[in-house]
Amino acid sequence: MSELSYRVGIIGATGMVGQRFILLLQGHPWFHITALAASAASAGKTYREAVGNRWAFDCEIPAEVADMTVMDASDAAKVGEKVDFVFCAVNMKKDETRALEEDYARHEIPVVSNNSACRGLEDVPMVIPELNHAHIGVIPTQRRRLGTTRGFIAVKPNCSIQSYVPALTPLLDFGPEKVSVCTYQAISGAGKTFRTWPEMVDNVIPYIGGEDEKSEQEPLKIWGRLVDRGNGPVIENAALPVISAQCLRVACSDGHMAAVSVAFRDKPAREQILERWANFETEAQRLALPSAPRPFLQYFDDPARPQTRLDRDFERGFGISIGRLREDRIFDWRFVCLSHNTVRGAAGGGILTAELLCRKGWI
Repeated sequence: MSELSYRVGIIGATGMVGQRFILLLQGHPWFHITALAASAASAGKTYREAVGNRWAFDCEIPAEVADMTVMDASDAAKVGEKVDFVFCAVNMKKDETRALEEDYARHEIPVVSNNSACRGLEDVPMVIPELNHAHIGVIPTQRRRLGTTRGFIAVKPNCSIQSYVPALTPLLDFGPEKVSVCTYQAISGAGKTFRTWPEMVDNVIPYIGGEDEKSEQEPLKIWGRLVDRGNGPVIENAALPVISAQCLRVACSDGHMAAVSVAFRDKPAREQILERWANFETEAQRLALPSAPRPFLQYFDDPARPQTRLDRDFERGFGISIGRLREDRIFDWRFVCLSHNTVRGAAGGGILTAELLCRKGWI
């Protein structure tokens, strides 16, 4: 396959996820940042000036972008002159975000979004490339709705599901019917650090607005199937499993942990589960996508692993760690999972999705 090269813009570049996009794109073999955009208040400033003291990482702002002039995110036409596609990670109301992303798409600019505004639309692919790459086949249906030839929106799912959905997917043929999951989510998922959110030090908050619902509903779209009702393919959500989720904010900087219990139609043996996890091969690996983790899943026999601080950076933060597989007294099996929420669960997941779209010729 020939080497690919794309000009990339980041919409919402001054926020924490936008910052993570910048870091992950440094040295990327295909993607080169040519535009940074944010609110009108940041437009016209250098990126260093616009971010000010809100840079969230220990490293310096990369020199390649520090003096780049920030553009107004609302001016899709102007941004579009500089890019082949954009990543979007804005902090706006849902209806405003959808309007913004569809405006970019209608300007024939493909959008790979970190936001939730379009996740529920049946013609918008919500992609974990290792799990449901075929869902990008709904893009022609979406283009017809938007009236575009090149522009479209693809999204990545909520960060809360990125640890346990990959662990459950290799087991789908055993018929998972009921799932109970409790997630323990790092403060960076709220775009915060301990410096900006000192109230989280030595604390747990048992509520994250909207997160329980996303954790219960979004996996069913990931596990859904393409159907054609006469106007082109769309995504029909899976009916099972029924998921009950509770999402807690915990005093960790990065990394989302999930404690999962699952009941199956056909209960697998422990050895079968471990074999599926150990040998799970993915389309992202087969396509040799630059960010694809190899392996995608790792299992720990040590009952004290995975641990957030030790294991969140597995495979550069793109991999999923699993541990403590044991029988459950109410369900069939229980285990814990860990993912890096701002890499796999946010910017990195968007980059991997964009790599899939580019390799498959949609961008």
